[in-house]
Amino acid sequence: MSDASVDVLIVGAGLSGIGAACHLQRLCPDRSVAIVEARESLGGTWDLFRYPGVRSDSDMYTLGYSFRPWTGAKSIADGAAILQYLRDTAREHGIEQRIRYGHRLRSAAWSSDDAAWTVEIERAGQEPMRMRCGFLLMCTGYYDDAEGYTPEFAGRSDFKGRIVHPQHWSDDIAYEGHRVVVIGSGATAVTLVPALAQRAAHVTMLQRSPSYVLSRPSADPLARWLQRIAGERAGHAISRWKNAVLAMVLFRVCRGRPQAARAMMIKLVRRQLGPDYDVATHFTPRYDPWEQRLCLVPDGDLFKAIRAGRASIVTDHVERFTETGVKLASGTELPADLVVTATGLKLKSLDALEVSVDGRRLVSGQLLSYKGLMFAGVPNLVSVFGYTNASWTLKADLAAVFVCRLLRHMRRTDARQCMPQAADPAMPLAPWTDFSSGYFQRARDMLPRQGTEKPWKLHQNYLADVMSLRFGALDDGVLRFLN
Repeated sequence: MSDASVDVLIVGAGLSGIGAACHLQRLCPDRSVAIVEARESLGGTWDLFRYPGVRSDSDMYTLGYSFRPWTGAKSIADGAAILQYLRDTAREHGIEQRIRYGHRLRSAAWSSDDAAWTVEIERAGQEPMRMRCGFLLMCTGYYDDAEGYTPEFAGRSDFKGRIVHPQHWSDDIAYEGHRVVVIGSGATAVTLVPALAQRAAHVTMLQRSPSYVLSRPSADPLARWLQRIAGERAGHAISRWKNAVLAMVLFRVCRGRPQAARAMMIKLVRRQLGPDYDVATHFTPRYDPWEQRLCLVPDGDLFKAIRAGRASIVTDHVERFTETGVKLASGTELPADLVVTATGLKLKSLDALEVSVDGRRLVSGQLLSYKGLMFAGVPNLVSVFGYTNASWTLKADLAAVFVCRLLRHMRRTDARQCMPQAADPAMPLAPWTDFSSGYFQRARDMLPRQGTEKPWKLHQNYLADVMSLRFGALDDGVLRFLN
């Protein structure tokens, strides 16, 4: 088993990992940095997902990096454009040469005596590798890239057509002129349906319960105007803040006045589909706005497909698959040549790895989050987890800057370890998030816990995190620095 060492090891070469490497290169040029990526290419989500219509569900002024302006024509961008943006960022900042592809992290063990992590890595077609690093930065995202979530459907083997999860979409999947059923009602489903409907004979979105769906322009004329007037960087920065603040205001309105927000969103759907459409059945969720993530449809493409008759929505439960389609609990059968199970993701946690501190195995569900990034009793490790109510990159950027601040402080104070101390055992604990989405609920016991007091409380608020992570004191009495 070969060995290597590095100051900072980044795990994952997606949005978070590439951004973190760029920040470290700029703010901590004295630290050696390497990235290990399990796949054979960079991009993470945007390299993995290839289903028709794949796109961002956040605007690119917040999903893009703070240090590299988004100059594309559309603010709601397709997957190919986002992947190219990541490749260009990595190339322009010299990050590609730091990435080791086909390297999958299997275990990480911290030694306080050595003040270092020892990680074991599997390499495609090569012998395993062991690396030592002073700081471990986990940028692997939150879902299992090996497989998505698909419920057990009775009669699945009887179906004569093809069944595919969007996470495993491939170029050989035929849908042109075919009848397609998309099972699901989340962001993936509302993206797939209008894209498939352009070439399929008909697409039916089969949902157990509706989601909140909002139409949003795919282009942002104000942002483009700002970039022309103020320059690309300044215009990008202004648009980033504008959109971040608007998203926070919408979230607070939805949580503070849920009935008013619900009425407004349903009214907007009625305006799209007309007074005769059964909005009460197909677009009126049982939960309040922002208890789950809102589904954005650029330029109302889903509604256009429904109005044109190329797509329809059925709200019912799957009883079983048949040879020719899907039989519903109501007795109706939906004929299908292709069924797409857009039924969600599988969340993963540190439990997917063997992570230990001085021989003590860590259990993800027993960890207590510090500022949403570190964990009590775990030294020199930051795990990046973006916002559930805003763009992932807003939090990832702040996390990377926070790590740079930590490393510079440690250099100045000659500290080799930084670790949040244990919290007051009397402090009540809460789940990692109060989101009711299925993929969070299925993984509820696997996720870390949060507290009810600072700095243990997890903010879903960009402004609060800016103050805490970019400007807040590092030596706050909880984060302990040791040599």
